[in-house]
Formats: sequence, structure tokens, C-alpha cells
Amino acid sequence: MSGDLGAEVVVRACHAALNENPGIELLLVGNEAELRGHVTKIAGDDPRLQIVHASEVVEMSDSPIDAMRKKKDSSMRVAINLVKEGRAQACVSAGNTGALMATAKFVLKMLPGIDRPAIITELPAKGGTLHMLDLGANTLCTADHLFQFAVMGSIVTEDITGIHNPRVALLNIGAEDTKGNDTVKDAAAMLKASTMNYVGFIEGSELFTGKADVVVTDGFTGNVALKTMEGTVGLAKHYLKRAFTRDLFAKFQALLARPVLKSLRKRMDPRRYNGATLVGLNGIVVKSHGSADAYAFLHAIETAVVEVEKQVPQQIGNLLQKEAA
Repeated sequence: MSGDLGAEVVVRACHAALNENPGIELLLVGNEAELRGHVTKIAGDDPRLQIVHASEVVEMSDSPIDAMRKKKDSSMRVAINLVKEGRAQACVSAGNTGALMATAKFVLKMLPGIDRPAIITELPAKGGTLHMLDLGANTLCTADHLFQFAVMGSIVTEDITGIHNPRVALLNIGAEDTKGNDTVKDAAAMLKASTMNYVGFIEGSELFTGKADVVVTDGFTGNVALKTMEGTVGLAKHYLKRAFTRDLFAKFQALLARPVLKSLRKRMDPRRYNGATLVGLNGIVVKSHGSADAYAFLHAIETAVVEVEKQVPQQIGNLLQKEAA
């Protein structure tokens, strides 16, 4: 299921993923006639890359309800059905986020003990990375929902990064126990009584300091925070470009600083963090950014591969049972 840049990008990402992971097999879901030409050109006759035909496409303008009810042979629906049927262990899509969330929840259902799915992604931070959720799936949350997000975030972070017993924090307007609304305070009390490595509240200004490995919040706050981060990075790039191109001397300085700037660009490259997981489902679904190129889509595939290998849904279920005991 391709995004804004078309099917060729996805095929190139799949070819790269197969080269890096010889033991996996990939199913490309979509218009077979269109996909066949790209596959033949890029991957040849690699038997590990197969095509599953789907006659319909979920457009970005389609509502989640229409996508589910009226497009039952869409590439999105067919791909999620393959996970449900056990023919695939994960689905990676760059399509309509709302439709993907609704369809995945309808077809795969929720894990026992999880009320709602959440969107989690990896972000750069001092000394490594952090995982943050929810990033837009649930605008209104209870303390129970935040606790469930913490369970899911803890499992995903440990599996993706290898950090044992990752530090979990709640995003809040202050670090003091008296700050925040009742929902956040109640969630904090639940986390303190759990077996998770809860480190307290964290403010927006501390997100990238390395204070926490998992940051939990409601979908409204999380989405606003994520979009603010993206805007801030864009503004910084704008000012840097202006500073290094304002005159001949500035351009000379830019030439001297090129190795440092190149290293910084690589470290902050958003393509390295592409692939947001829809956690809480009875199956693995990874959402790629719609504008992802082949390198970015490859990262989304690799995220799905790790989650399959680590059996993330099963681990989430096990930890929930442990906390409920």
C-alpha cells in the first residue's frame, strides 16, 4: 500500500528489505498490473516478493466509515485481512491513517485488556531515542487508557531498542506531583503501583533530554507536540540555510562546517524514524508517512520485522496479565 510517491517507492523499499533480511517474505498488495512492472524492473523474479491483487484504493479523502463499508477489496483491507488470516504476520501501510486505524480495529480486534489502539513512534533524543504515544488516535483518554498506553509503550520500546525495563514518564504541565489534571494524576498513581519503571512526570521541554525512554500522553496532546516538533525542526533548517547563504563569507563557513552539518542532518533525518505502530491490536500494523521515500519506507518495514520477531502483541498481553494479577 503505497503513499504519495507511488508504488515504485514501496517496491524499492521491499527489495532493500529483502536484501537486508534474507529470511523474510513480503506480499505486495495492490493493482497487480501496476505492481508487476515495478517488481520485474527492480527485484526481478525473487520468489520472496509476491503480489496480492486488490481492485480498490482507499483515498486520503475517504472517511474511515466509507473505507470500511464501501471498499472491501481495497489494498488496505486486503492487507489487513491477510494478517487476520495468518497469511501475513504484519501490515505496513502509507495510506489514510484514520481508515487504517478503523479497518485494523474492525478486522483484527483489540487485545484482551486493551480498550483502544494507540499510535507510537520513535523520536531522536540525547543519548539515543525515545518512544512516544499516543500521537493522535485518542483525543480523550481516561487514566486507565494512559496506563494501558504505558504498558504497550514499555514493551515496544524494550523490543525495538533493547533497553531493559525502559523508563516511563507521563507528559504533564509540570514535574511536581501536584501539577496536572485528575486524569494524569490518577494514571501516575496507577503507574507507581505497577511493576513498570515509572520515573514521574515530564514536561515538554524535557522530552529530548534523555530523562525517559517512553513518554505517555493522550492523542490530542501527543499529536500537537509531534507537529510542533516537526515545525521547530523546519524553522531551524530555515534559519541555518539563511545564515549560511547570506554572503560569500557565510558560504565559505558552510563549506568548512559541511562534515558537521552532514552528521547532524543524518542524526536528525526524519526518515530514520518513519514507521508508527498501531499498538493494542491483535496483530501488527505499522503506519508509514504518506510522503515516505524508499529509505523511509524501508525503516517502517524493519520496524514491522522486529515486532514480528519479538511477538509484540503477545508480550503486551502477558504484561497486562502480570499487572492485573
